[in-house]
Amino acid sequence: MTLRANWSYPTAVKFGAGRIAELAEQCQAIGLKKPLLVTDKALASLPITLAALDQLEAAGLGRACFSQVDPNPNETNMEAGIAAYKAGGHDGVICFGGGSALDLGKMIALMHDQTMSVWDLEDIGDWWTRADASKIAPIVAVPTTAGTGSEVGRAGVLTNSVTHKKKIIFHPKLLPAVTICDPELTVGMPKFITAGTGMDALAHCLEAYCSPFYHPMSQGIALEGMRLVFENLPKVYANPNDLEARAHMMAAAAMGAVAFQKGLGAIHSLSHPVGAVYNTHHGTTNAVVMPMVLDFNRATIEEKIIRAAAYLGIEGDFDGFRSKIMELRSTLAIPENLSAMGVEAARLDELTGMALEDPSCGGNPVEMTRENTRALFEACL
Repeated sequence: MTLRANWSYPTAVKFGAGRIAELAEQCQAIGLKKPLLVTDKALASLPITLAALDQLEAAGLGRACFSQVDPNPNETNMEAGIAAYKAGGHDGVICFGGGSALDLGKMIALMHDQTMSVWDLEDIGDWWTRADASKIAPIVAVPTTAGTGSEVGRAGVLTNSVTHKKKIIFHPKLLPAVTICDPELTVGMPKFITAGTGMDALAHCLEAYCSPFYHPMSQGIALEGMRLVFENLPKVYANPNDLEARAHMMAAAAMGAVAFQKGLGAIHSLSHPVGAVYNTHHGTTNAVVMPMVLDFNRATIEEKIIRAAAYLGIEGDFDGFRSKIMELRSTLAIPENLSAMGVEAARLDELTGMALEDPSCGGNPVEMTRENTRALFEACL
């Protein structure tokens, strides 16, 4: 018997249309008296956010909101959030929004009373044990997009504003105490955000499914998550008010994040540096490089993809699966390549080095080297 692994599954999830009405109740259930709601600049003034703040205020929990969250949040955003958290005397964080708000809210909850640098808690080995766990604030997660899955994860992504490198910051207590998944909150998303976040969910499921590590539970979740995305992402893109399809996409997003504890790969190790340097949308960048990474990994993953295609009802084995990805990208108006997103050939050496430093590359089915990773970037141009 050689199989040995550490597995974890997520927190309590309140799932369904209208469940946002339980926000104050769920905060009180975990003992919060004065939470700070962290969201992004675009969401801060929208009706869904104002309604959440009204609900908190009516329940006697205040209506504090921090919204200085960049699309790829960095330590400057975090420090401003920590200042707001301390100034308001808060006792917990409500992460409200897409991946950026969820990740930054987690960082505020983690770092508001720590003594070390946030970079000392990168997801490397047991670095997370450096943090004082007793000083991590409780977290409530309320996603308003269907892609990142950060609402059921134990980590957050933070961009270093000096080096422009994205770092994954991990601690078990970053798992939210409770998550509210209400598909009504996603109805107002712009189409390009619906597309990009949906493709992010697909990338999580696909890379987890292809990862070489042993986690059969995640494998099954990833496969079903892919089915939900293929069937429902075109529906919500065409009809933003399709609540049932929206709900399926929220489920797929959470499933992708549960599944990717099995591993990620080259899709993410390429998109992380591109996003950090060019400030591109993460999910959209994943979608752009996805077909090229499939080709890159084909020799190793073809049998797995053939099995997935059979389950998903896709004809044509590996080539049919790849064609389905291309068809979906076309439907969602995803850019054809990285050049169309502004990526310059002159920076490929820099991006290659950053990709090889990204922890996601360790989960790729084919070992990533400087030579083949640069060639992969060239193919993505």
